[in-house]
Amino acid sequence: MEEVKSKGHPKGLWFLFGTEMWERFGYYLMLGIFSLYMLDGWNNGGMGFDATKKSDIYGTYLGLVYLTPFIGGLLADRVLGYRRSIVIGGLMMSAGYFLLSIHSTTTFYLALLFIILGNGFFKPNISTLVGNLYSNDELKDKKDAGYNIFYMGINIGAFICNFVAAYMRINYGWGYAFAAAGVGMLIGVVIFLVGTKHIKHVDQIKPLQPGDMSTVKILGFTVFPMLIFGTLGYFINGITSETNPNGNILGTDTNDAFIFGCLPVAGFFVYLWLKSKDLEKRSIGALLAVFTCVILFFAIFHQNGDALTVWAEDYTDREMPAAVDKAFSAVDMVQIVENNPIVQQNDEEFAKTIGALRAEEEAIVADTPDHIEAKKALSKRIALLTSSRKYFSNLDKSKIPAEGQNLKLFSTELYQSINPFWVVFLTPVLVGVWSFFRRRKMEPSTPTKIALGLLITALSALVMVGAVYATNDLSNKAGSWWLIASYGVITLGELCLSPMGLSLVSKLSPPRITALLMGGFFLAISVGNKLAGMLGGLWEDIEQKQNYFYLNFGLVLGAAIMLFIMLPWLNRVMKEKNVR
Repeated sequence: MEEVKSKGHPKGLWFLFGTEMWERFGYYLMLGIFSLYMLDGWNNGGMGFDATKKSDIYGTYLGLVYLTPFIGGLLADRVLGYRRSIVIGGLMMSAGYFLLSIHSTTTFYLALLFIILGNGFFKPNISTLVGNLYSNDELKDKKDAGYNIFYMGINIGAFICNFVAAYMRINYGWGYAFAAAGVGMLIGVVIFLVGTKHIKHVDQIKPLQPGDMSTVKILGFTVFPMLIFGTLGYFINGITSETNPNGNILGTDTNDAFIFGCLPVAGFFVYLWLKSKDLEKRSIGALLAVFTCVILFFAIFHQNGDALTVWAEDYTDREMPAAVDKAFSAVDMVQIVENNPIVQQNDEEFAKTIGALRAEEEAIVADTPDHIEAKKALSKRIALLTSSRKYFSNLDKSKIPAEGQNLKLFSTELYQSINPFWVVFLTPVLVGVWSFFRRRKMEPSTPTKIALGLLITALSALVMVGAVYATNDLSNKAGSWWLIASYGVITLGELCLSPMGLSLVSKLSPPRITALLMGGFFLAISVGNKLAGMLGGLWEDIEQKQNYFYLNFGLVLGAAIMLFIMLPWLNRVMKEKNVR
């Protein structure tokens, strides 16, 4: 039997913790700057996309990155095993991050493909291994706590990465920031390989049971139809109108393609439920019901990289207090905006000035070190002027510095570290609370925790309603504490839901298809992520921004009510499986 550490958790957990920490370091470093990179001008090293295209790509990427775990989980269960799949996935993701560091349209899309496929091999299988470590009777009651600890590792990586991203982007540019993500992923693979001796005993390929579909058949009934449906969705036209001239059913061709493509995969999970029997059927049915409800949690939660990043960039007072100014300046992690005559020009004059600077930049032939430095200096000057003008546009006039002076700001990507900070801070508290109730035989069941998580998440949207009103109809900036508070509330909901979802799959799924059903959980995340991008696409169209957050509140509250209604049935299934 696996040796257990003094705190009661398997040694393998700590290696999986370290692996996931570095994998999430790379993943969230990339995600934290992804929207900003797409919006930044091509001449500044970004992609130069407009807001609609940015949200479309963001949602599609996040959707696909959590759709491929269905395939990766299946291949791990049946063919590759979990450890081999994790190493393949880690190396593919690392390659994707390094490709993003090359500034070209071709490598941009190729990089996203590598990350999407790599995550499919990595994500469901490392989560499955965590559950497998707690499969014996001695440890099964600690499974929720094990997933909470594992989840804290995720968020330590997610917290640290944004400081690295800010430093690299400010001092060296976008490419170096993405390369840092690739290095982080490679470190994660090394940690996993070092600890594999503590994990290999729970890495077992599951034999097919009588009546099970073969791997080739499953892929044939899901992946091939998914491609067909996705293609049809991309080219199909609905009703055209002034606001929808292309006739897309769900706003864009990629939205239609994604949702249509998901239908055969969702149908496959329904088929699994229909063909199963007795307790196994009830267990799979319970999982599918929970999966359906949590879709809306991730639709709201993953706006942190889209709408809430835009909120932090455009509507948050990011001025750095003098108390931390020196510390951040010492490590070159300060974003500067300056007031000067160019910034105060009217729109037409400013556009002409920037156009002239860009022409001067493009005219420099970067064939000598001096020319390269001159080109970089002009590029930085253009970026400083444009960011200064944008930041001052809705800043309280009393806070705008005198001409010739500047403000030192927290970089926008640092706001991505608020959520993981709350996770690291609140996880021990919540684990302690659940342990307190467990000792008194009063711990809520896993489905109850998930329902509470949805309810708490709904409340986080109301915090942002308050933030909108604090801006006086967006004419001023909101204080950073609004984002900090909103992230704090949604993080509490996240801790009740996300790690508990992983734990629930491990508890209820039949052993031979655990990773496959873990892929089902990630399919729910996938659809939620795509909805996050679709909701983010509404940001520019909704004039009264409080209505945007009211919409978020209503959607996730509806999901919470549905899950609370189903709790008696879900808890009966848990009792039948002799788990909580």
